Amino acid sequence: MIDPEIKKELAGYRQSIDNIDAALVHMLAERFRCTQAVGVLKAKHELPPADPAREEYQIERLRRLAKDANLDPDFAEKFLNFIIKEVIRHHEAIAADRSHSAGNAGTNHSA
Repeated sequence: MIDPEIKKELAGYRQSIDNIDAALVHMLAERFRCTQAVGVLKAKHELPPADPAREEYQIERLRRLAKDANLDPDFAEKFLNFIIKEVIRHHEAIAADRSHSAGNAGTNHSA
């Protein structure tokens, strides 16, 4: 049997973890809303989906922030690389869709 005080303390930590997880999901959703807008802008102006210089800067910046926050910088870099790959995939899809739509703009689809 778990001591009631320990059970209460554990429940408090778990509630904090649940709240943080919810905040992370909402923050990621907001980040992806912004990166979607960037993808549209890049496609509109025929810019490449990836920006290696920006990605390198962001990784170094995040590693510094992680170190300052006592978070493993390697973990932070892996996490950001995962997000960057997903953002690039979205940007590629936006560009492909825009290219496909532009190619069909002059096509008459009526029978």
